Amino acid sequence: MAGVRTEDDRMVTTPLERFVRHRGPVTCVAGIPGTDQVVTSGYDGAVAVYDLGTGDIELLGHHRHLVNRVVVDPTGRRAASASSDYTVILWDLEARRAERVLRGHADDVEDFVFVGESAGASVSRDWRVLVWNLETGAVTGVLEGHEKDVLSVSYHDGRLFTSGDDMTLRVWDLATGRQTRIWGPFDTESDTCAIDGLHDRAVLGCDDGVVRIFDVGGGGSAGEIAAHRSGIKKVAVSPRTGDILSAAYDQKLRVWDANDLTERLRLEDRPAVWERSFNWSPDGSLILAGTFDGTVLVWDAGTGECLDEIGAGLDVRGNACFNEVAIAGPREIALVADDGRVRLARLAPERGEWISSTEPPSGPILMNAVASDPRGDRVVCGAHDHRLHVFHRNADELVHEHSLFLGEGPINTIRVSCHTGLEGVAFVGCYSGAVVQVTPEGEIAGSFRVHENAVKALRLHPTRRLGVSCSADGILVSWNLEGEVLERFLGHMAIVDDVDIDPTGTLIASVGRDFVLKVHELEGGRLRHSVALGRRSPKAVCFFDRSTVVVTNYWGELIRVSLDDDRVIRREIARNGISSAVRSDEHIIVTSYDGSVYLVCPNDLVVANVLQAMRQRVDAEGRPV
Repeated sequence: MAGVRTEDDRMVTTPLERFVRHRGPVTCVAGIPGTDQVVTSGYDGAVAVYDLGTGDIELLGHHRHLVNRVVVDPTGRRAASASSDYTVILWDLEARRAERVLRGHADDVEDFVFVGESAGASVSRDWRVLVWNLETGAVTGVLEGHEKDVLSVSYHDGRLFTSGDDMTLRVWDLATGRQTRIWGPFDTESDTCAIDGLHDRAVLGCDDGVVRIFDVGGGGSAGEIAAHRSGIKKVAVSPRTGDILSAAYDQKLRVWDANDLTERLRLEDRPAVWERSFNWSPDGSLILAGTFDGTVLVWDAGTGECLDEIGAGLDVRGNACFNEVAIAGPREIALVADDGRVRLARLAPERGEWISSTEPPSGPILMNAVASDPRGDRVVCGAHDHRLHVFHRNADELVHEHSLFLGEGPINTIRVSCHTGLEGVAFVGCYSGAVVQVTPEGEIAGSFRVHENAVKALRLHPTRRLGVSCSADGILVSWNLEGEVLERFLGHMAIVDDVDIDPTGTLIASVGRDFVLKVHELEGGRLRHSVALGRRSPKAVCFFDRSTVVVTNYWGELIRVSLDDDRVIRREIARNGISSAVRSDEHIIVTSYDGSVYLVCPNDLVVANVLQAMRQRVDAEGRPV
């Protein structure tokens, strides 16, 4: 069995050289009626069947990209997986094989619902709802009307119910394709909807933490629940009682009584739970979910007790799906990943090695953000559970100094100031839309809001006292370090994923889910370049120099754009999305969800060296896929 270099720099073997559980967050767990089995999907692109009784797992197959959702039909004979590779795969659960691939969407497919035995419907970030003939794979209907990404779909009594980023819940007559009702727009995004067929109600989970309930027949409000202090990522309705499950980024998992809408139950906390993944079991006796660690959780729906974590007994420590990299010294880097660990490594053309790996005292929770103090003695990390962790560099080790709970949702981005009077102050961008300033001593020095939605990325100017940031609402702004907006740039038509400032401090580059790279002058905001990147969603952007921009995407590609002549070259280097990019001397370092970090030559995008923490996509026999 092949070895990987681990955190203590010894060569050991790992049982994850073959598929024994998901190697990335589990996005959905769906029960198979009449059995103890569930179908799962993950960020590793895999679809699998877990046996809750024995703990056995069977790999069904892989998508070419992450899987957002998996559903099982009422008969238990068929499953469908919706993926960011723009397809839906139908799976024959009796034969344990892929039955058909549904192609028709032009962006990530986020959800799917079976409509009887021979039809289904899917929703996508291409703003459309597609209706399918499952026997032929043909598109039989295209439902248009949403004005942004569509994220959730349910079916009830001849109607489809859809919700998404345009802050609405819409109802469609399946026979005619006509839109019959719109609830909203509300003040925040509405990521998730479900149907309570027992009470003829539609349930909507919103980013303001409110569960909104509507009477399907009459169309009026049937109540609201101020359920959470952060965005709700999943609502689900018990098939037995109509009770409502809500899971949100405030880390609370709650069940609400269907009759009086009061809180009936709080599920036992599990720190690595993925809020988007929840479902009831088909008989309503269990609640099922996945984790960032690739495991499956099972709760008793009556008591809220967590009964099991399938896959946790393996001798592995989470999934090293890398989310961000920061320069930590000459040819040294700090990295954070889904496994909640922060790693130090050396990476140069002639040398690549892991230095050390550690986790905060509160335990390993997915980390999305990392930054290094320009003085080189501290590494600052941000986690999904709203906590900021500060580590002191002691030779080749990271020593934990302090942690701080910000309470502003998952932390998405961090940069540390080198400006006079603010040396060592961390600027932290959060899911709530806040930018929080934290002193080197671990105290909150202030906060400001220049966005109404999640801050996706921020950068600090190398010399001037200003920063730039982008958000999920498509806004791109610059601000002084007191939080006063200086410039509002002509942003994107969708989520802005990343922004960077060129080394001279005169230009900014941004990429968004509208598949466009934009380059603005920092002073005055004039748009200098707008480059179409194709129909693959970009993720990160990095200036190598003032005239060279490198863009990464969710498909493992690098895209080099020369601003002098708009020449574009591409190279696919990774087996999954490339999550971040940073300049390193004559190279660029990029990280991937595939468990690797790559040193890349910016001129031709050739990989000069690579460090690998895991092989993410393998089959049951250990063969790469």
